[in-house]
Amino acid sequence: MSGLLAVYTIWLREFKIFTREKVRLIAGAGQPIIYLAVLGNGITSGARLNGTTHIDYLKFMYPGVIGMSILFTSIFSALSIIWDREFGFLKEVLVAPVPRWGVAIGKSLGGATVAMIQAVILIAIAPIIGISLSVTMVVMLLFLAFLMSFAVTSLGVVIASRMQSMQSFQMVMNFMIMPLYFLSGAMFPMSSAPQWMKALMTLDPLSYGVDAIRNVVFSETFVDVDGVRQTLAQVAHASGLLRWSLPFDVAMMTVAAVVLSAAGAWSFSQSQAT
Repeated sequence: MSGLLAVYTIWLREFKIFTREKVRLIAGAGQPIIYLAVLGNGITSGARLNGTTHIDYLKFMYPGVIGMSILFTSIFSALSIIWDREFGFLKEVLVAPVPRWGVAIGKSLGGATVAMIQAVILIAIAPIIGISLSVTMVVMLLFLAFLMSFAVTSLGVVIASRMQSMQSFQMVMNFMIMPLYFLSGAMFPMSSAPQWMKALMTLDPLSYGVDAIRNVVFSETFVDVDGVRQTLAQVAHASGLLRWSLPFDVAMMTVAAVVLSAAGAWSFSQSQAT
């Protein structure tokens, strides 16, 4: 019970801090929207993805932009561990009679909640780019956003628990974030990548999150292909724009979330013990 109380308390603190920082919400949602509006529209004018004309680059990039928002928001949420350590809050928490793994899980849940809130804004603009929304799709996207952000925030906790300064953490994160993002298939399909890059993309946990979001986003938008009505998901699978099935993506993300959260709890506990 003390562990669950610690998880809830840390989660609630992270959520309240976020709700008081309106600029953070606007900036966090504004950056991916700018990417979508500028880069997506700029490339759409001349891009044909794997020979298909039914899925333009803007629709293909949209799930990747959701993934980018989740990645940036989640992994930098772990920065608060270093901030709390420097300003003494973490010391007060650690002397409380609660298990340290509860603090780490609470941080991960807090980062996941913040990322989900920002994902809602991006989900709301789907009809603008020609993606049909339904209640089922929104629920699925929120579930996937939570699962992905929980895994990524846990990765940030693993690293932040070993860092002694915010500058060191930011340098390590800047070194990791862009490879994680570009190898996720957010900007280009995995089928068109060279073989050595495909191997790296398969190891990237974000790849399964982006592919899962793309599966869901394309599942209820229909197009006519040679007189046959098909979903964008069917077209994307046939043309190689979707790599795996949705159940496989969800299973891999669940494994990543469990492994990384356990690693984050262990790393945090070990670092504070020393």
